[in-house]
Amino acid sequence: MTGTVYKSTGSWYTVKTPNGDTYDCRIKGKFRLKGIKSTNPISVGDLVDFEVETLDNVTTGVIHHIHDRMNYIVRKSVNLSKQTHIIASNIDQVFLLITINNPPTLTSFIDRFLVTAEAYAIKTVLLFNKIDVYDEKTILEVRYLASVYRAIGYECIGISAETGKNLDKVKALMLGKVSMFAGHSGVGKSTLVNALEPSLDLKTKAISSQHMQGQHTTTFAEMFDLSFDARIIDTPGIKGFGVVDMEKVEIGDYFPEFFALKQDCKFNNCLHIEEPKCAVKDALDRDEISFSRYRSYVQIIEGEDEHYRTDIWDKDQEGF
Repeated sequence: MTGTVYKSTGSWYTVKTPNGDTYDCRIKGKFRLKGIKSTNPISVGDLVDFEVETLDNVTTGVIHHIHDRMNYIVRKSVNLSKQTHIIASNIDQVFLLITINNPPTLTSFIDRFLVTAEAYAIKTVLLFNKIDVYDEKTILEVRYLASVYRAIGYECIGISAETGKNLDKVKALMLGKVSMFAGHSGVGKSTLVNALEPSLDLKTKAISSQHMQGQHTTTFAEMFDLSFDARIIDTPGIKGFGVVDMEKVEIGDYFPEFFALKQDCKFNNCLHIEEPKCAVKDALDRDEISFSRYRSYVQIIEGEDEHYRTDIWDKDQEGF
C-alpha cells in the first residue's frame, strides 16, 4: 500500500492512504543502513510504500520504501552535530512566523531558514504575528523588518492569530497546497492553526516569563487536513537553525539580492568577503543591501553555527 506520513514520533509513523485510512507504521531496520545521515530517515510529508500485518488482532504497517522527495526542509541535528534532521518534506510553501518580542525572532535565524528554503526552491511567506499587542515603536520595527525582506522578494504579512487580523490572506495562500508552519516556540504557530481550523484544538502554552521564550507544545511534526482544501504541517518550535550540505561558493546564490549582483563581481567564484571589485560589498557600502543580511551571510560562510542566535540590527552595534 502507498500513503503519506502524517505524523512521526521517532519510531512510529502515522500513514494515511488516499482513501483516508490511517495506519501506525514502523520501518524496517535496514532503512538505517542505506546511508541516510539524518536522525529521522522518514519525515512528515513523505510518500511511502508499506505492508500491512496483523498480530494479536492489532493491525500495523511496515514501511519498506520512500518515494523520491520533491523537496524538504533540513537543519543540523541539535545534539548530533554531524547529522541532520529533516523537519518535513514535499512542501508547497512555508509560513515562517516571526515575533519582535515575547519571544524575539532574530534576523540571523530568519536568514538561515530562508537560505535552506531557497536551496530547495520552497516558497516562504513571512508572517509577523502578535501585531495586536505591539506598541508604536515595535510596530515600526515590524515595518522596517518587513521592508527589508519585501525588497528582496519575500511576501510579508502582519497578522494576529488572537484577533484574526489578515488571516483571510493567509488562508487564501493555503488553498490547494501543503503548507508548513515554522518558527520559534511561543511565536503562535499552534494558536494560528487553531484560528484557521478551530476544530483541531491544538495545545498552546504561555510564554516563559523567566526567559521570554516559548515553551514547546508541539513535540513532533504533524500534518492536518483542513476543511478548506488545504493541508498544514505543524512543527515543533525551533531554537536555532544550522545550515547543512552547502558549499561556501553556493551560499550567496541563496541570498536573492546577492545572486542578482553576482555577475558584476570581478571573480566568478567571489565569496563577497575580501575579494576586490565585489559588487555585493559595493552595494553594501551604498546601503543597497541590508547589513543584517550581509552579517548573516558572513556568519554562515564562517561556520558560526554556535553563534547564530546573536543578532545584528545595525552597523553601530559591531563598530562598523
